[in-house]
Amino acid sequence: MFNALQILNTSISNALISLYNLSSVELSFQKTKSDFEGDFTLVTFNLTKPTKQSPDAIGKAIGDYLLLHEPIVEYYNVVKGFLNIGLKSNFWLSYFENIRENSGIGLKAKNSSGKTIMLEYSSPNTNKPLHLGHIRNNLLGFSMAKVLEANGHKVIKANLVNDRGIHICKSMLAWLKLGKGETPQSSKMKGDHLVGKYYVEFDKLYKAEIAELVKQGKSKEEAEKSAPVILEAQQMLQRWESGDKDVIELWKLMNSWVYDGFKETYANIGVAFDKMYYESNTYLLGKELVEEGLTKNVFYKKQNGSVAIDLSNDGLDEKIVLRSDGTSVYITQDIGTAIERFKEFPELQQLIYTVGNEQDYHFKVLFKILEKLGYKWAKECYHLSYGMVELPDGKMKSREGTVVDADDLLQEMYETAERTTSELGKVEGFTEEELKTLYRTISLGALKYFILKVDPKKKMLFNPAESIDFNGNTGPFIQYTYARIKSILRKAEKIEKFDINRIELTPIERELIRTIYDFEAIIEEAAKLYNPSIVANYAYELTKLFNRFYHEFNIIREEDATLKNFRLSLSQSCSHVIQNSMDLLGINVPDRM
Repeated sequence: MFNALQILNTSISNALISLYNLSSVELSFQKTKSDFEGDFTLVTFNLTKPTKQSPDAIGKAIGDYLLLHEPIVEYYNVVKGFLNIGLKSNFWLSYFENIRENSGIGLKAKNSSGKTIMLEYSSPNTNKPLHLGHIRNNLLGFSMAKVLEANGHKVIKANLVNDRGIHICKSMLAWLKLGKGETPQSSKMKGDHLVGKYYVEFDKLYKAEIAELVKQGKSKEEAEKSAPVILEAQQMLQRWESGDKDVIELWKLMNSWVYDGFKETYANIGVAFDKMYYESNTYLLGKELVEEGLTKNVFYKKQNGSVAIDLSNDGLDEKIVLRSDGTSVYITQDIGTAIERFKEFPELQQLIYTVGNEQDYHFKVLFKILEKLGYKWAKECYHLSYGMVELPDGKMKSREGTVVDADDLLQEMYETAERTTSELGKVEGFTEEELKTLYRTISLGALKYFILKVDPKKKMLFNPAESIDFNGNTGPFIQYTYARIKSILRKAEKIEKFDINRIELTPIERELIRTIYDFEAIIEEAAKLYNPSIVANYAYELTKLFNRFYHEFNIIREEDATLKNFRLSLSQSCSHVIQNSMDLLGINVPDRM
């Protein structure tokens, strides 16, 4: 009843039959640009060939037809082949009357689509704490899961922990050499930080040995391969793979420290998972599939005994899937793990990997191999690629200990939120405990919004000082507006019944209702494009619009009871949509600020 595009699509299809005897034409609509008058715009260029008319002539003919035959259309204008259509105020008022008490505007019931999706994100290594890059990954993955759920899908949030390999052996070896039995308890350090400390220490040892070997006459490349400490780490990895009891016990101990640290950071960021996978349990998966691929002639054996696939006809290169010594490579494991997931969850229809764009090629190869192995669902695998996060002073390097640690960043954001809020005098009437909750809500809102408002595909520069601002395109600005609306509603105490037919919409009230109407389409677009920034920037536009409305009109002090209660009701609907849009970003909005 209130799907304007569906109504217009039907009416314009009828117009094309009536005017040009033209049926089964796909129509292209878009929201009318702010520079022009209208609610929806029809692109007419694709209609010129079948109608043998100019775009402007087609637009005028359809516009005239709509004015005569479609009751919801109030006016039209044609600008360079674009037909801009304006709807009558009573359509928008009827829509508003229908949704104004619905706190879940735009959200579909979970699993209403019947589609089940597994979305993998985080995927940390156990040799270091989470850092700023991981924060973007976690926030993007968690938000994308919420957006997909809001579109009616069931989402399984998965995390594949990289808990084996040479990287953790480096930390383990450095701890054996330098740790003197140090533990998280004895050092009063989070477990992931402690293990990360020894990863950095290993790098120092390694660089010192390389420098010494180069001084002795070896080339840098030779020194890197023959440094005693790297050879020891490689031997430790071999002992781990052969099940050496002492190595396995140390590996379990140090990983347990890291898992405790990760758990605390995840809780502080506000992300969660439904399913945990560990590389130590999955790294052998896929080896038997290599044999299957050989029998199907998907793979071939090279002269040196390694197994590969030639993807040159698909615009890719040759890829080794099994080394000559019979050991698997990363992609072999990923092949096996993907297949295992579809076996474990037979209802699964899509698999999404949230991984940085430096792995774009890897996932193209992975999906193509799965397709060639005959798995139909391979076409439903998707790499949610995102750009790296940089700081004002450049890139981060974990080996050198120059990363922005996630825990340190969260603390810095909290302190900035505390200082900024206090300076603005927004702390009156709060208990000490309430203020702590408020600072945490503001700081996380600032961090999450700053990161998620950027298109995932773009590289981003993160500046903590810019993110906590109560003005501009920031989380705190949106949170403060929500708290302002809640304050208005508290002062009003309740919204009385009113006659919607007595309302004459002002342009800004009409625009607010029109923007609320867009929310469902925004959620659908964010899911279709795998891009939560669409939701973030929509929330900002709605918030800006509400603030204009707030400054232009009396709400509480409006003397006309009908108008007052309509504006209160409109404010309440704005608060619902702001809250829902921020929730899709994993951001809480406070009732008071």
